[in-house]
Amino acid sequence: MAKLAPTSIKYVVKATIKAKGVIEKPDVIGAVFGQTEGLLGSELNLRDLQETGRIGRVEVKVRSKGGQSEGEIIIPSSLDAAETALIAATLETIERVGPCTATITVDSVEDTRSEKRKYVVEKAKEILKGLVDSGVPDADDISEEIKEAVRTHEITSFQGLPCGPNALDSEEIIIVEGRADIINLLKHGIRNTIAIEGASVPPAVAALSKEKETTAFMDGDRGGELNLKGLLETADIDFVATAPEGKEVEELTKKEIYKALREKVPAAQYKFKNSMGKTSRSASSTRSDKQTSRPRSSRNERTVRAPRLRKDQKEKFRKILSELVGSRAACIYDSKNQLLGKVPVSELINTLRTIDNPNTIVFDGKVDQKINGIAVEKGVKCLVGMEKEEIHSPVNIVSKNDLE
Repeated sequence: MAKLAPTSIKYVVKATIKAKGVIEKPDVIGAVFGQTEGLLGSELNLRDLQETGRIGRVEVKVRSKGGQSEGEIIIPSSLDAAETALIAATLETIERVGPCTATITVDSVEDTRSEKRKYVVEKAKEILKGLVDSGVPDADDISEEIKEAVRTHEITSFQGLPCGPNALDSEEIIIVEGRADIINLLKHGIRNTIAIEGASVPPAVAALSKEKETTAFMDGDRGGELNLKGLLETADIDFVATAPEGKEVEELTKKEIYKALREKVPAAQYKFKNSMGKTSRSASSTRSDKQTSRPRSSRNERTVRAPRLRKDQKEKFRKILSELVGSRAACIYDSKNQLLGKVPVSELINTLRTIDNPNTIVFDGKVDQKINGIAVEKGVKCLVGMEKEEIHSPVNIVSKNDLE
């Protein structure tokens, strides 16, 4: 059973229990887990939440006197406020504990971070006093010192790993290399981060990657390359972003951070480009050994070479595209050219994730890196759009101009 790290506790639920009869701690804990099971669906099942470390150990203190029992229940939580409130409310549905009738009343749900905030404010005052005593500091320096103190205390922990305050609640997560990276991203408003803190990928990170849309954001050096390779082999990575060559994430400016994240590529595409790069280097070495005089084609010729299509294919794609003009729709076909479905372009990526063996996609839009990435993952053979970006891909990418 996962243990909730003290630094990740956001709220503490406190409740009072009264029973007509003598009960003991195991009776109360059994009632809490047993009688709340299934009330809020599988996502808020107490046993599952405790196993994943999002609900901590349930503490119970019970006293018996004169054949009556009373006590208190304490439940720590790293869930968000709404989910914690739901968990607290389920406690009041419990009517029996062991053989006795009982009532549970929720007294409070305390925000533990308020204490941290008080500490940060007091610490900031100390820092400010020290700066003032040492001279007349720059106002920007004071502000940055206080902000840095706040950011540092915002960092939480998941199974011993440092993470941003929104890492567990967000549907998307960014994996970085170390704590300093998290602090720098927090500085610029990015709060859904977690660090691997080492060369090997922790099981907790691998597990989170299977539950959330995951971006690996690594340093632009050899160490970052090796860490990224380990992540791609052991975790379920959706996108890859890297710092500029020779730079680390912890030292990037706001502009550099957001530029790197905007230019992230699907993991499948990154793997393909990496493998193509190795193949190209190997082929280049072979040509050099053979001292061939054959001229090399330019990079652009390799990247944007027009796809070869049969005449009947061109006519078919041209006809489908003409019918789709202005519709913002996409048609998905299987290997036998049977229509699997027609969906809005805005829903194309999510639809592809649920369809088996799509072969050809024709749509009213531009073939870009994102569409190409999911197409590579799903084994699509041909992408046909009104326009296309210059993409090096195993998928046959066709634009309207290619059909003229």
